[in-house]
Amino acid sequence: MVPLRKPIVWITGASSGIGRAVALRMARDGWQVVASARRPAVLQSLASEPAIPAGAIVPVPVDVTDRSSVAAAVAAIEAAHGPIDTAVLSAGTFKPLRAASFSAAVVRELLELNTLGTANCLEALLPRMLERRGGRIVAVASMAGYRGMPTSAAYGASKAAVIHMVEALIPELAGTGVILQVANPGFIRTPLTDLNDFPMPFLMEVTDAADALVRGMRTDRFEIAFPRSLMVVMKAARMLPAGLYLRLMRRLVPAP
Repeated sequence: MVPLRKPIVWITGASSGIGRAVALRMARDGWQVVASARRPAVLQSLASEPAIPAGAIVPVPVDVTDRSSVAAAVAAIEAAHGPIDTAVLSAGTFKPLRAASFSAAVVRELLELNTLGTANCLEALLPRMLERRGGRIVAVASMAGYRGMPTSAAYGASKAAVIHMVEALIPELAGTGVILQVANPGFIRTPLTDLNDFPMPFLMEVTDAADALVRGMRTDRFEIAFPRSLMVVMKAARMLPAGLYLRLMRRLVPAP
């Protein structure tokens, strides 16, 4: 008998935060995890975690902002391990941005990584999955993409673009066997959220966030949003008139 191959998941942004937690969770669940990020040493450390089976995580360094490198990485992964069954596109970063120190360079940096990095991965993955009529892609965005929030002028814009981009592709994928989802986390305890200097309601531990994302991947729904309590609040906020919403946001801004 030919042994069944492990399902293959490619995870970008796997060196830290939710990407790392999802990699560990899926490795423990029996997936063959291919972990990508820009730092080879950190990826190697992840692959050597004693809590997972040997060889369950294979490090493949890649910079998702480099379009040709992403295409080469996807081709190399599939040549070595077989078709990518699932991709979790979690590479991203956050930098707070305030009016007094507004920087177009910061906006460009976050759009390059958070938005165009996701687009580069979609470009490399979608044709392959469509050709074999199967696969799942989860693009990690954020509830910060729902509406403008203080300090998130760059980050929220980059994540709103991801939500829009993925949503626009969904109708064309009906009946193709390819499932495209967006994950919208709230506040997750990571080194990035440690940069925030305001209250973060319903702050979630990263392992709990990874569990929620993996549970969402067992469904076919478009959006995987967690924690649910914050999702309800944020979706209600999307329906508020702009004037009322902005008055509420002013309460989060420190007095000058």
